[in-house]
Amino acid sequence: MYTNKDIWNVTYPIFLGLLAQNVINVTDTAFLGHVGEVALGASAMGGLLYICFYTVAFGFSVGSQILIARRNGEGNYHSIGPIMWQGSAFSLGMAVALLLLMFVSAGPLIRLLISSDTIYEATYEFYTWRMWGFIFSFLNVMFRALYIGITRTKVLTWSAIVMAAVNVFLDYALIFGHFGLPAMGVKGAALASVIAEGSCLLFYLIYTYTCVDLKKYGLNRFGSFDWEMVMHILRISCFTMLQYFLAMAIWFVFFMALERLGQRQLAIANIVRSVYVVLLIPVQALSTTANSLVSNLIGSGGVAKVMALLNKIARMSIYIMIVAVGLCVLFPDALLSVYTAETALLDESRISLYVICLAMLISASANIYFNGISGTGNTQAALILEIVVQVFYALYVIVVGMILQAPVEICFTTEIVYYALMLSCSLIYLKKAKWQNKKI
Repeated sequence: MYTNKDIWNVTYPIFLGLLAQNVINVTDTAFLGHVGEVALGASAMGGLLYICFYTVAFGFSVGSQILIARRNGEGNYHSIGPIMWQGSAFSLGMAVALLLLMFVSAGPLIRLLISSDTIYEATYEFYTWRMWGFIFSFLNVMFRALYIGITRTKVLTWSAIVMAAVNVFLDYALIFGHFGLPAMGVKGAALASVIAEGSCLLFYLIYTYTCVDLKKYGLNRFGSFDWEMVMHILRISCFTMLQYFLAMAIWFVFFMALERLGQRQLAIANIVRSVYVVLLIPVQALSTTANSLVSNLIGSGGVAKVMALLNKIARMSIYIMIVAVGLCVLFPDALLSVYTAETALLDESRISLYVICLAMLISASANIYFNGISGTGNTQAALILEIVVQVFYALYVIVVGMILQAPVEICFTTEIVYYALMLSCSLIYLKKAKWQNKKI
């Protein structure tokens, strides 16, 4: 059974990595918040559209991570390399195909989703630069899956620091035109993110070649493309791919509803969403740990200890989130002033922040148990659960955001509904369903 120290040793590098990685989100929002509401709204819509497609690759990598962790738990190390390389080849193919598709469909797609001409033009400008990041980010998630699966997570911290440092420097230089570089505004934010992702991939390649026992993990050979291996990964990951895509697609629907309320509401939502993403980092880190350790534990024959492990990780998550939410409630203006100096915008964002804080307290345990389901290899069950929750979420967004056109703080109560349903459904599944004998 894993101790608190074991859990933390896996979690803290993931946490630091996610923290550094989300500097991209925070710096983009903070810098563009000083450019104007249109730029802020465009980065929100363009960024969410990018993430919707990115999550497909991320879902594929989660399936790969589950397989890698299971082989690692079994001590079958030489089988890890083929999963990694074949998965990477398929992921790169997806990136190229998606990039080609976006060349011809990005304009009509964005026009379909956004009603304001001003925000449409800025979003299109942002996205046509941002989409080049698919080439790098689709491979980065496979390296992330490798290192989480073998519980060698410290490298994630260093890779994210590289990416964050490059992004912060280039955001400042390219958005505002410093160091002899052109002032590109919203395009500069997109280009900075793409170059940062490319820097992260370069770091992963150098680190893997110089610091990892390639022979031990079967990483020293690629061989020909193996459809059988890819299909084996897809049998697990196809459900997580759809699950993550649906989760982000619903977020996009949420922002579509707010975009129709006006530029001001969209700007408030983007600021609060940026804080929300940062608050979620410790929960995401512990959820990733839960996924990996559950798969490792089952691989080593510890099925009976899975629920005890999840309960232990959930307690850690709740304690951390109570502290984080407490700081947000005590010092909301200090947090929100990172994104804007406008007093009215600060005042209008504060109530939405309090709503998100309540949702985060529920998410602290909901995400842990939900990711525990995926860690068992029952990704189909996780997808079904996600769909059930998303149906209620979507209906709530449509009624509150589009029909009633409620204020943004009321719209954010959707997150409370979402996490409450996720927690309830996950606990019911783990206690009642037969998941203990899943073979992958």
